[in-house]
Amino acid sequence: MSNSKLDRRSFIKTAGLVTAGGAAATALATPAISQDMRELKMVTTWPKNLPGVGTGAQRLADRITAATEGKVTVKLFAAGELVPPLESFDAVSSGTADMYHGAEYYWQGKHKAFNFFTAVPMGMTANELDAWINFGGGQELWDELSAQFGVKGLMAGNTGVQMGGWFRNEINSMEDMKGLKIRMPGLGGEVLRQIGAAAVTLPGGEVYPAFQAGTIDATEWIGPWNDLAFGFYKIAKNYYWPGFHEPGSGLSCGINKGVWDSFSGAEQEIVAACCAKENNLMYSEYNAQNGAALDTLINKHGVNLKQFPDEVFKALSVSAEEVVNSVAEDDLGRRVLESFQASLGAVSGWGSIAEQAYLGARTKATM
Repeated sequence: MSNSKLDRRSFIKTAGLVTAGGAAATALATPAISQDMRELKMVTTWPKNLPGVGTGAQRLADRITAATEGKVTVKLFAAGELVPPLESFDAVSSGTADMYHGAEYYWQGKHKAFNFFTAVPMGMTANELDAWINFGGGQELWDELSAQFGVKGLMAGNTGVQMGGWFRNEINSMEDMKGLKIRMPGLGGEVLRQIGAAAVTLPGGEVYPAFQAGTIDATEWIGPWNDLAFGFYKIAKNYYWPGFHEPGSGLSCGINKGVWDSFSGAEQEIVAACCAKENNLMYSEYNAQNGAALDTLINKHGVNLKQFPDEVFKALSVSAEEVVNSVAEDDLGRRVLESFQASLGAVSGWGSIAEQAYLGARTKATM
């Protein structure tokens, strides 16, 4: 028997140690740790098995486990199973958990610039966001921001353009927005506050009960596929578009920095590749599912699809510019804002004469 086979057997027999969480990984971050079998805990901000975001998080966990041949096994905990959904970031930052799957704008209480790595009002589409993150300096700024909290962030999903939301009553003018209690997180919620609405942040699992009980008058969630699954049509029939607040909602995998640094170079590449795969796959899935779901909402459940009045959308747009600019509250926030705006300016012109122009022309030609 060759020495290489003996060495391999020896490795297999001694590779069964499991490190327990981000804190242990940080403490044991030596070159040898990447050769140990270990189980990592991933927490999420999503209800268990929610189509799209929830199942996508599970798909990511399973893919990392499979791609590393079980060397890095990722066990997923849905919202509330290990920590409350909006405490996912703190859990990973502190090492209580090793990874999270969620939306970065939930962490705007840490720094407003986190919003840019999910979505900002009147901001980037999914394709534009990917261009900024991958080729416009966005990832480097994200690394600088999240490292302050002991986290490494990677894009790991996108839901595409979101709908404007569900409303008990019709929106015909700005007056109808005054005092409206609506669920909307991130900077979109701040835009609504500025025009007189009362926006609140609720994790996914709390949205339907709050809407049903009348605690809120309206809610945005994601889009037809997830909105159908949540059953919002049972409470309200007015479904508005377009969603000014999230034109391309990037979702992320956050990894405890100590855990990330303890990975070998190969393991880092594998995890990053798995996240990139899920980023593309989730966006594809939403595009594949939303059309049929919207048809079901309208034709089976009697939902009224409505467009926001021009007056309202214009007011939202004006407020959005002011709110987004407010992120530049320190040097890092200013650099994130400037980088985002520069990249948007660079890619949006092409988008206008490429996909946007083509889609408009295709619609016109088939009418």
